[in-house]
Amino acid sequence: MLSRSVLRSLTHSSRLFSTSAARQQKVAVLGAGGGIGQPLSLLLKLDPYVTSLSLYDIRGAPGVAADVSHIDTASEVTGYPADKLDEALEGVKVVVIPAGVPRKPGMTRDDLFNTNASIVRDLAAAIGRVSPEAHILVISNPVNSTVPIVSAVLEKAGVYDPRRVFGVTTLDVVRAARFLSQITGSNPQDTVVPVVGGHSGATIVPLLSQTEQGKSLTGEAYEKLIHRIQFGGDEVVKAKDGAGSATLSMAYAGARFTNALLRGLAGEKGIVTPTFVKSPLFADKGIDFFSSPIELGPNGVEKVHPLGPLSPSEEKLLAACLPDLKKNIEKGKAFVAQS
Repeated sequence: MLSRSVLRSLTHSSRLFSTSAARQQKVAVLGAGGGIGQPLSLLLKLDPYVTSLSLYDIRGAPGVAADVSHIDTASEVTGYPADKLDEALEGVKVVVIPAGVPRKPGMTRDDLFNTNASIVRDLAAAIGRVSPEAHILVISNPVNSTVPIVSAVLEKAGVYDPRRVFGVTTLDVVRAARFLSQITGSNPQDTVVPVVGGHSGATIVPLLSQTEQGKSLTGEAYEKLIHRIQFGGDEVVKAKDGAGSATLSMAYAGARFTNALLRGLAGEKGIVTPTFVKSPLFADKGIDFFSSPIELGPNGVEKVHPLGPLSPSEEKLLAACLPDLKKNIEKGKAFVAQS
């Protein structure tokens, strides 16, 4: 089981924003005009750790910036059009990338690959050129492939630091807490479920045995909950009837992870949350990216925590996760190699 200190810090990170800001930062949102980018920009404008917000998109970012800039918090907001990407990235400490096309009914995250892979590749190249020391938070799906794409692009450019590249898997953690709390009647803020593996379907592995509210869940109730956490995005895609995917909940999750990273960069101790990073946990199986509880700090990734003991059901979930995850990672690497 995860240590109590890790679980406490996971619980602590469930608060969206800290009320004090020891060191503020300049943050860029690439894809700020989109379904995730707009509410994400709104939430980041509320974050006391954000001194300056740089909003970029191929269309709409200046309008979003003008709108968000009227909110009565201290951070400055600037919007940049399609031809001003380099300017948008100047001096940026953290870059959040929700850019790309959303899922539609019947689409898997892999269906998004060809379009979003090209977008993420080009944005990563610009970051490597203009802000090589920035911390990069990848939201664009399929995350299992786009994080390896960003890493490979930066490696080609000679500026790759694995401690600074993150796949945002926080929505899986948020869903797990919410869905489990609905079953158990607990407060979602006190229901902490480590979710490991990847960020799509069977690669999502909730560790219910490591949370007080979930460890006794068995049988059909357990199976239904696991499926709902793994495929929760499909609920939203279906309910929106072709009009989009999980944008609002993803924006919340993205803002929450950004805040956790900013607090870590500012020197706050004990911030641990799952995120998809370069990881040694399954490198011996050829899987060099994996989501597990990560301690965040001034360097970005400070420590990769082990998974801890798993239940037999979780061992089966992990066994199903690894082959798919390996294929997703290799697909991302191959895309950059062929570019």
